[in-house]
Amino acid sequence: MDETRNGKIASLELTARQLRIDALKMANQCGGNAHLGGALSIMEAMAVLYGAVMNDPGLPYEQRDKFILSKGHAVLALYTALAAFGRMDKGLLDTFMQDGSDLIAHPVMKPEIGLEASSGSLGQGISMAVGLALAAKKKGYTYQTYVLCGNGEANEGSVWEACMSAVNFRLDNFTLFLDNNRMQSDGMSEDVMNIAGKYTGMLQALGFQVIEIDGNDVGQVYDAFMVPHEEGKPKAIVGNTVKGKGISFMENNNDWHHNRLTDTQLAAALSELEVIP
Repeated sequence: MDETRNGKIASLELTARQLRIDALKMANQCGGNAHLGGALSIMEAMAVLYGAVMNDPGLPYEQRDKFILSKGHAVLALYTALAAFGRMDKGLLDTFMQDGSDLIAHPVMKPEIGLEASSGSLGQGISMAVGLALAAKKKGYTYQTYVLCGNGEANEGSVWEACMSAVNFRLDNFTLFLDNNRMQSDGMSEDVMNIAGKYTGMLQALGFQVIEIDGNDVGQVYDAFMVPHEEGKPKAIVGNTVKGKGISFMENNNDWHHNRLTDTQLAAALSELEVIP
């Protein structure tokens, strides 16, 4: 069992690295600004979700697991994951932010390429996810619902209304991954709304089953998703991450929340990932 797990984790680590490479190239090719920092912080979570957790996208709707990226500006992580696991034609990545493309700066719903919901208005995606999980309970569907929120987004009151609803309706088919990279558009989270170190206690107080981990450690992310739900409880994984993870000049540098990646910077970033540009 350990050998199987370790082999899976090693493969997912390579996938997370490839997602970073693909996202960097997309950000450069689009010719404008892109949200890189918050996408790079969630690559491990996306690799594990799509590579080890969610079921076959070819299943009927009532059985097919759902994922909503509530922090929609981190869409580079979603697009690259969908392409990496065959849910989207990888050639579409080259169209990012081009005229007529389905791949724009925030997700726009198109289920046939894996985009379950339009998102980007912070605090709204998690409510959609709670609705999907509640619908499954009421209709007897077997799918699981997963949602990823950001820590800046967690300043929104609607996030906590959604969380209260998930507890109230006993949604043990619902999992929240909270990307706690401790930064947001306006700077350090502690300087904006100082709750980034309190998420575990807050969610537990509401009634969630909570697991706090290093969200950039594939093994910890994998193990947290594999923990079964406690009966009648939604699950939350608080992933402590690094904004801009994997690229030294982007890590914990809020200039890369939304910025343009030049050819020179792309070459430097790829060299850190041991890729020849």
